Amino acid sequence: MISSTKKIYGGLLSSLKERIASARIKAALAVNTELIHLYWDIGKSILVRQKQKGWGAKVTERLSRDLRKAFPDMKGLSKSNLDYMLRFTETYPDLFSPQAVGKMISSSKVRSKKPISPQAVGKLDLLRKTIGNLPWGHNRLLMEKILGNEERQWYAHLCIQHGWSRNVLAHQIESRLYHRQGKKTKTTNFKNQLPAPQSDLAEQTIKDPYLFDFLNISKKHNEKELENKLMEHITKFLVELGSGFAFVGRQYNLKVGKEDFFIDLLFFHIRLKCYVVVELKIDKFRPEYPGQLSFYLSAVDGLLKQSDHNPTIGILLCPSKDKVVVEYALQGINNPIGVSEYKTSKIIPNKLKKELASINDLKEELEEEIKRNSSPE
Repeated sequence: MISSTKKIYGGLLSSLKERIASARIKAALAVNTELIHLYWDIGKSILVRQKQKGWGAKVTERLSRDLRKAFPDMKGLSKSNLDYMLRFTETYPDLFSPQAVGKMISSSKVRSKKPISPQAVGKLDLLRKTIGNLPWGHNRLLMEKILGNEERQWYAHLCIQHGWSRNVLAHQIESRLYHRQGKKTKTTNFKNQLPAPQSDLAEQTIKDPYLFDFLNISKKHNEKELENKLMEHITKFLVELGSGFAFVGRQYNLKVGKEDFFIDLLFFHIRLKCYVVVELKIDKFRPEYPGQLSFYLSAVDGLLKQSDHNPTIGILLCPSKDKVVVEYALQGINNPIGVSEYKTSKIIPNKLKKELASINDLKEELEEEIKRNSSPE
């Protein structure tokens, strides 16, 4: 009797915990959305007055001083934050505007005499669900670091989807995740070997290049050293691989016939619902590499894959590759494989490289000048 009562009470407690946790999350989201809406409204009000009255930039300084006097316990009313609110409204002029859809409809009728497309309304709705729900610190960071609306919204969507903290978002922006997951650089045969929508999800999952700048590794490293270092930093490695990867094992043993074979790294991807074999190479891509990886994929499908799992995917990581050579090599492969480069140092855009080069040139000139001035005559 007592045991039965404990079970009933335990079930009730567990259920209430879930409901309270869910309600707290919803309440926090509602408060955050209301705050973002407020900040947009403040920015909109300042912007309208500036246009109507010709007010200058100093108005935010005065407003900040007066608002903080009126609301001494409220944070976020500094001049710099009011400037960000103004910038926020300028960046997303229709985000919370009740007239936004009406304006689009009116504009569309004037131009084409046709009703506004559902896509345009859908884009605004998506913007409100991402940018409108994102914490203010995240939105500030996106405005600081990224100029393009499409890229900002891409990062915002991932923040909402994966619950990224501000620090994680900053890291992903710094590592140029948006550009590394762009389809133009990828070399895979997923479209030919996987059904939709799994092929699309697999394409979104893989990066090129992968950035292993957290490794303290010698330039002349071997495959074992690379693998050891990745295992030492497994948490950072999993973050770089992306959401959904669960580590299964290293040098994973597969017994095929009478022979033993060892996979470098084996993972299971939760969303793709399949095993993922990762093979590491320390030299540039060679045409024979996909054949070996394809054999491993067939072995995993035959020995480990369950009936409700999707086909196993392979990711081949090399320090460099020739895209044309990779495409030819993958043509005769019947298993899904993606080939990506990996970098062990930070990726620096070409434009920034040129700027750094000029800085280094200037530094060398200064050092030479110092030497000349300090040398005895």
